[in-house]
Amino acid sequence: MSSVSISGKLTRVGAALLAVVLLLLTSCAQIPRSGPVGKSKDESAGNPNAPVFFPAAPRPGAGPEAVIEDFYLAGSGYEDDYAVARQYLTQASSVTWKPDQRALVFRKASVVATGVENVFNYQLDLAYSVDADGVATQLPEGTTENIPVTLTQVDGEWRISDLPDGTAIPEETFKVIYGAYPIYFYDPTFTYAVPDVRWFIRKKTVKAMTSALLGGPAPYLKGAVVSAFPSGIKLARESVPVVSGAAQVDLTAKDLVDASNEDRLRMQTQLALTFRSQPDVINVELRANQDLVRVEDNGTVLPPVRDESVPGYQIAVSNNDLVRYENNRLSPLPDIRSVAALSPRAPAESAESQAAAFLNADRTTLYSIVPGQPARALTTRAALSRPSFGRYDWVWTAGPGAAGATEVVAFRPVGVAESGNVPTVTLTPGWLAGRTVKEFRISRDGTRALVISQQNGKSLVQITGIIRNTDGTPRDLTVPLTLLTPRDPDQGVWVDDTTVAVMKASASDAVTPELLSLTSTQPQQLASWPGLTALSAGNGPSEIYGQSAEGIFQRLGNGWSPQLKGPIDPSFPG
Repeated sequence: MSSVSISGKLTRVGAALLAVVLLLLTSCAQIPRSGPVGKSKDESAGNPNAPVFFPAAPRPGAGPEAVIEDFYLAGSGYEDDYAVARQYLTQASSVTWKPDQRALVFRKASVVATGVENVFNYQLDLAYSVDADGVATQLPEGTTENIPVTLTQVDGEWRISDLPDGTAIPEETFKVIYGAYPIYFYDPTFTYAVPDVRWFIRKKTVKAMTSALLGGPAPYLKGAVVSAFPSGIKLARESVPVVSGAAQVDLTAKDLVDASNEDRLRMQTQLALTFRSQPDVINVELRANQDLVRVEDNGTVLPPVRDESVPGYQIAVSNNDLVRYENNRLSPLPDIRSVAALSPRAPAESAESQAAAFLNADRTTLYSIVPGQPARALTTRAALSRPSFGRYDWVWTAGPGAAGATEVVAFRPVGVAESGNVPTVTLTPGWLAGRTVKEFRISRDGTRALVISQQNGKSLVQITGIIRNTDGTPRDLTVPLTLLTPRDPDQGVWVDDTTVAVMKASASDAVTPELLSLTSTQPQQLASWPGLTALSAGNGPSEIYGQSAEGIFQRLGNGWSPQLKGPIDPSFPG
């Protein structure tokens, strides 16, 4: 949608976008901008129905400002390696400009003179930044960036002679020509498939996905996940053709031939998971310099679990004791002694064993309890986040340490004698300095954590990777990915492997929970409900529960359905 000629006024973008919307509503087949629009002819591209833009060529006599605006709005025309956009450049710049190095997605833009002759800034109010590997960074309103652009006259017409690599496109255009696609890595044990969501132009996604996969995980997942592909392995040719439904991934021969059959099978599985979203890909062939490489599935490699499900029951508190909440009924927690004397709140239950954990009423002490043993205090602090169990029965919480710094702590009480010392890990990530952690919840695959923290009343919702030693002991947290929301939530839960539900709890006001997805640029608001004070989620958006003074409610369509009254703080295992 940024492919028309613009005479310097971005208001014309809105008019063109309206035309696009009207056409979508009437045909859903083509998306014109200015000039003809067609479908991708390259059936091996990954999405044959992807929109293709044919932007306008430079206008005779256009001034420098108009040339700059027209050039960047022509950046949506990615066909033939941005052939039309290159017409706005001098011959030398056309050769050296690399449009696929970065995409800056803007809410609005303007051309600003710099005071230097023939040098201008294309000033952007940024919404997102997408790097060459499709890693997107959401940016809050008010984030600006200046792109320096130098022009010169060529045969009497202004052309761009110097500019940074990359493109800049309107946010509305981005939503049409780009899509969110998970590429997959493994947890360190190769048990789980972990999504790493990237943003690519919808047409040539198979090649883009493959290159991104070979390049390794996004920064917030580095060290937390692994790849079956060895570091340094590359595509042997700059394409990934899809022939009769088979994606032919041609890799450097030595790296592929030297790999074991087990490694090659994991490579093939990793690619097959990554290509799940591609309608024209049915299977994957590994090739070494175009020669087919045999991959045998002899049963020694189990397929990884994707989007791990949780049991259908929840742990809760009723009559001041821990209970199981399932099918709208309560029952005693199996093989667990009463902890009523400790006034339990905010309980959690392991998905791997019968271990449970909870806070006291003041949320200052974390307790754990395992079958056959009494509850034991794990830590006492000024304030603690709700506990959350992850892989290997580590239970996590966060709170201020002795010196006041925010600490994330993990304990492993399972398998420890009643009088034994519980293994403990304390992490003090620098990105939490000065912040108060309101929520720390481990993902079902155990490689990531949802972190909601506050500073001066303002919240950040972030996803961090969990780096572990070879025995599974937590060692560090990665610098996180931030998910933007206009609200200031203080609670959150995992809904599936790419979605979390968050809300700002209130016992007196109407509360509007939101779904934040790694695959979406906008939060999805759920129905408001008065006095929601707790949130839990099972398997998917239909299994979201809220709690108020009136009882427990389950999300049902665009509303909430009353469940049981009495139990509080329900939580699915994890």
